[in-house]
Amino acid sequence: MLSIEPYTIGIGDRFARQGRAQLEALVQAKEVGINVFPVWNKSYREHTLIKTKPLDVRSEADAAVRGLGWTGAYYVDADHISLKNVEGFISASNFFTIDVADFTGQAATPDAEESFVKKARSFGKTLSIPGIERPFEIDEAGLRAAARKFQLAMQEAARIYRAIVAQKGADNFVTEISVDETFTAQTPVELLLILAMIQMEGIPIQTIAPKFTGRFNKGIDYRGDLTQFDKEFDEDLSVIAFAIREFGLPPTLKLSVHSGSDKFALYPVINRLIKRKNAALHLKTAGTTWLEELIGLAEAGGEGLEIAKGIYRQAFARFDELSAPYAAVIDIDKGQLPDPKTVGAWDSKTYIETLRHVQSCQSYNPNVRQLLHIAFKVAAEMGERFLQALEANEPVIARNVTENLLERHIKPIFG
Repeated sequence: MLSIEPYTIGIGDRFARQGRAQLEALVQAKEVGINVFPVWNKSYREHTLIKTKPLDVRSEADAAVRGLGWTGAYYVDADHISLKNVEGFISASNFFTIDVADFTGQAATPDAEESFVKKARSFGKTLSIPGIERPFEIDEAGLRAAARKFQLAMQEAARIYRAIVAQKGADNFVTEISVDETFTAQTPVELLLILAMIQMEGIPIQTIAPKFTGRFNKGIDYRGDLTQFDKEFDEDLSVIAFAIREFGLPPTLKLSVHSGSDKFALYPVINRLIKRKNAALHLKTAGTTWLEELIGLAEAGGEGLEIAKGIYRQAFARFDELSAPYAAVIDIDKGQLPDPKTVGAWDSKTYIETLRHVQSCQSYNPNVRQLLHIAFKVAAEMGERFLQALEANEPVIARNVTENLLERHIKPIFG
């Protein structure tokens, strides 16, 4: 098993042009005593839309590491993979996010359920977990309900894990399991039972991405009950520590927060809790870097600004098409989207202030930000025009990418 470091950050990069600028943020963080390690993540869906390959991400990561002389660990994440598409990621990746959301809610075989219930009875009917005030009641009905909701999914995770091991070897990658793309948040008891199932399947899991309460919409801040999230995250950290000790899961096991970029309201909560409990963390970001590319193009003016305006114009016209795949993770009020003609008259300052995630700015518009977050397909269709603009304006874009990751993400959550 390849052991992961305590603090890691997923740094998705849609067009594989900002790896060095992203890593620069981690270099600067290290200079002020914040040790966070990079995980370049990209999903099968993103590769398909942009027409890239997993080896492109590996090349980007390797080039950034060489260019900046980074001597620490770094990872390339096959993000949200399944048995249908994992094959293409094997050689390039050393971190695999196994997504089994499609299998949750489907029952395993009766024999498998019986086997799990028999083993899980050892918890007793009442379970006390250090760090959680109240004991949990775990009766047989609860065990069976958990098995019927999650066991088949964990069996599928095991099939994917074994497929990776068969080609890559067990000691050459990190395993994450994602259950965040489900309809309801998992309770601490459900998380505990999921981890028990994972242990029974023999998966050396190192990060797990549960679904939390509240809205983790793309590109904007958390929307939900902060008090409830505080309680939930606190209890989940206690469950992780308990599972490591009682189930013999890897000591590096940690929570992973997906769609974690720009959730500024949560960062003080997460920072306080991981420091208090001496807990590890993986934070996954992706689209926030793509939006900084747009901001950089707008700041550059001229052709860059025109490209940024053109992407908005097309995204506005193709709203239904672009939003459909992301319906569960966006809340866009179309009535608050400015008309493309209005945007066409904007100067650089207006475009930047509308898009940049600074909530104290009166011009900031979260609806515009969400729309542009899901509009990277439009940029991909521009082909060389867009990519050449990124290259031509690399210094200003890189500055924005680095500052966004360092000041708005790394320092608040890990510092």
